[in-house]
Amino acid sequence: MSCPLAHLCLLTLLLPLLSSAASISPAESISQAYSLALYMQKNTSMLLQTYLQYQGSPFSDPGFSAPELQLSSLPPATAFFKTWRTLDDGERLSLAQGAFLALTQHLQLVRDDQSDLNPGSPILLAQLGTARLRAQGLLGNMATIMTALGLPMLPEEDTLGLVAFGASAFERKCRGYVVTREYGHWTDRAVRDLALLKAKYPA
Repeated sequence: MSCPLAHLCLLTLLLPLLSSAASISPAESISQAYSLALYMQKNTSMLLQTYLQYQGSPFSDPGFSAPELQLSSLPPATAFFKTWRTLDDGERLSLAQGAFLALTQHLQLVRDDQSDLNPGSPILLAQLGTARLRAQGLLGNMATIMTALGLPMLPEEDTLGLVAFGASAFERKCRGYVVTREYGHWTDRAVRDLALLKAKYPA
């Protein structure tokens, strides 16, 4: 897909954010958020693979995976099914909202890191920038849903806290790996979250 067409498609998905929450029903806002999450889901594995490709060994080695790597500033998307399934709508949306707020900040940090580590990688830098834009768009959609349902929203805050700007190249590559991996996992979880809401508030 050409870049202008991709931006037009993304803009179409984000346009509902320009409407006031009062003019949209819960079912409509949930449907729009679900469509955006599905759109995002189609590209998360491509982002992760592109990221790994540019980092060199061991990241670019076939079958690379390091599930033990985590970031204390980024909540993991994994959860026991029973725990996740028994959350109420407000709890589920609040967790997703907090995660995507953190992801927008982490994706910016990773893009800054890669601008330094891989300045000659416009494809990777563009994908990281687009992922951040999509995460922001989904955040806006979630805010619309929570307003429509009368649920309290999390205040925007600095989720990164203190960042080790003197981190080594390898540490920054590890950090970017965790962020791009968790972006995919949280997008998958958001699709499941929103599917439950769609069933509860059919259009």
